[in-house]
Amino acid sequence: MSKNILLINPWIHDFAAYDFWLKPLGLLYLGGLLRQNGHQVHFIDCLDPYHPAMLKEGRKQPQRHAYGRGKFFREVIPKPDSLKMIPKNYCRYGILPEIFREELKNHQDTDIVLITSMMTYWYTGVFEAIKIIKEVLPKIPIVLGGKYATLCSEHATKYSGADFVISGAGEKQVLQLLQDLFGEEPSFMPDSENLDSFPYPAFYLIRKIDQLPITTSRGCPYRCSYCSSHILNDKFRRRDPVKVADEIEHWQKKFGIKNFSFYDDALLVEPNKMIIPLLNELQKRNLSCQFHCPNGLHLREINQELSELLFQSGFKTIRFGFETSDFQRQRQTGGKVKNEELLNGVRYLKKAGYKTGDIGIYLLCGLPNQSAAEVRESIDFVHKCGAKPVLAEYSPIPGTKMWPEAVSASPFDIRHEPLYLNNSLLPCRSDEFSVAAYTELKAALRGKQTEAV
Repeated sequence: MSKNILLINPWIHDFAAYDFWLKPLGLLYLGGLLRQNGHQVHFIDCLDPYHPAMLKEGRKQPQRHAYGRGKFFREVIPKPDSLKMIPKNYCRYGILPEIFREELKNHQDTDIVLITSMMTYWYTGVFEAIKIIKEVLPKIPIVLGGKYATLCSEHATKYSGADFVISGAGEKQVLQLLQDLFGEEPSFMPDSENLDSFPYPAFYLIRKIDQLPITTSRGCPYRCSYCSSHILNDKFRRRDPVKVADEIEHWQKKFGIKNFSFYDDALLVEPNKMIIPLLNELQKRNLSCQFHCPNGLHLREINQELSELLFQSGFKTIRFGFETSDFQRQRQTGGKVKNEELLNGVRYLKKAGYKTGDIGIYLLCGLPNQSAAEVRESIDFVHKCGAKPVLAEYSPIPGTKMWPEAVSASPFDIRHEPLYLNNSLLPCRSDEFSVAAYTELKAALRGKQTEAV
């Protein structure tokens, strides 16, 4: 007998939030799997930028970009005590709580609620949603999963109010939970070793689709000291590139989707096994797509052939993880890219047709014991290479190799309060890398980019 299952994508609480091709992909994969098992699946998206009830409230439609990114609805809310020292407005991004309550009232026949979580320091938005669910749908079990639930499982178990907290991949654990709670034996169980055995995500639940995320793999073959990929995924697995092309074609034909975002950590790794056959396959099918890579791609694989293929295939938003030009720190953090590789990669990309502003290079700033001078040198190096530096403030992640160093370096109690992991705080700030120094770097960077325009 099928169950009524309600999926919740909660609010973001933060000083700033922007929809850089953000979708709750893991939650929607679960939705696809549950539907395949015969359950009735419903979805409330607290971040929905097109929610009609918000427009009826007189709220202005958030500005959206043709590529599928854009702003969220937002409302200023009181800061948590831990963040009172930050002189910025703290906001709830998404729909109003009253609208969320009304939506929940339409799901009184729900058997179980599944709620996801993203950034560790966004947990207060998750907690607010859980509190309201408990009030409107009392006695309905609530299951919390996602990144925060995995990386801060003890904190989530102790404070979230959820009845069950799932750490790691949720598919098998949720099916097992349905069996334990309701005696629902799964009729379909995907092979975790074969990512193509999973049903497509339940994208049909999204109110208005302006872009869709695609993943060609889970995990990453690298073990960078600041990254949690190996914690969230036990190993690196890849899909069949032809099956990925099938999925892209499916969504384009079903919903007319043109913009797709790749969520992979390792899309370009061993290009002959994935990206090259995938793009060749898509070109054969004559699909009209634009691709965006908000995650940092691996520069090491970039050569002339791949650069031309990316450009011709419609890769509009490309970002690469470089992190720093400091050789010693490159080695310490994982050594996935060297200065010479950035120089060569940019040269190939420009020859293929990309312009300076198209080639975004992520630089980590505020790492434990990092100096402002190192970041400044990295910015200068990226400029000299002919690319666009993009500063990414370091947010410590529990369980990573760099975590003990971050705990030691941080002036905040990051071990016990995930709110202190918020990158707006510069959690590992120091005399060598102060908020004032960071503000100067940002201002100088904006000035250079304005000059370039």
